[in-house]
Amino acid sequence: MELTVFTGRANPDLANLVAQRLGKDLGKLMIEPFPDGELHIDVQESVRSHDVYIVQPTSPPTAENLLEILLAADACHRAGASRVTAVTPYFGYARQDRRVTGREPVSARLIADLFYASHVDRVVTLDLHNPTIEGFFSTALEHLSAIPILASAARNCNASIIVSPDLGGAKLAERYGTLLGLPVAIVHKARLSGEEVSVQAIVGDVRGRRLLIVDDMISTGGTMEAAVRALLTAGCDPAINLAATHGLLVGSAVKRLERLPLQRIYLTNSVARPSHGSLPVQEVDLSSLLAEAIRRLYEGKSLGELLMRV
Repeated sequence: MELTVFTGRANPDLANLVAQRLGKDLGKLMIEPFPDGELHIDVQESVRSHDVYIVQPTSPPTAENLLEILLAADACHRAGASRVTAVTPYFGYARQDRRVTGREPVSARLIADLFYASHVDRVVTLDLHNPTIEGFFSTALEHLSAIPILASAARNCNASIIVSPDLGGAKLAERYGTLLGLPVAIVHKARLSGEEVSVQAIVGDVRGRRLLIVDDMISTGGTMEAAVRALLTAGCDPAINLAATHGLLVGSAVKRLERLPLQRIYLTNSVARPSHGSLPVQEVDLSSLLAEAIRRLYEGKSLGELLMRV
């Protein structure tokens, strides 16, 4: 069975790096909009009996990038592919895993159903905001983690404590702490809106200590800004470091973070890099991790240590 790697338009640079590590050229997939905005997708080579991997994060513009991978998967299935795997390093809608007001969709469940309806046999993703949404998928899901390679990259920042910016990230912070041999502190927050949060308390002693604040993503930067300001008030070392798998940096995120005394921000290339102004970003490459996962799936081997363990 032949292995074929395609990419959508969300992050072709990452897909090309993954294909190179597998000793492959990217497959020929044409994606173009019709004048009315509908997408036209055409698989321009034979994939009959192939093991197909489509590398496409569902990052902003989320709806368009999501539709691209769903249509591409359906096209490959109808063209006779033996198996179609969606490699979505960043999985959008993972935060919408429940109803808050009672009149909302459970969007994460609906998106999972759309992958199944599009004949995706397996989804490969990284560091989901809520790992429990794996239960929403009728198709198989491989939940990988970039935490080990991020922790390795961040080792040189000489942090003396790991900090989770909210209670929900405590387990993730504990894994960083285990890998780096450091204690963990937790910031308790209350969300006021989609961009604004308020810090209620800090659990752990951060006075005089150099911090590595970790999260699964940085979106608008509101959580990070509130956490950093509270930690500075608590007397931490002013040279602060951040690490996150997904650097969306949407809205006013760059301006928010530029106002903070940040020494380094460690982000992977799970999404195409938005402009980050003067921010001290160090990019951590995921291509070797994704290529190894694809190679093991293709060869029928265990993913083992590549999987998320929090």
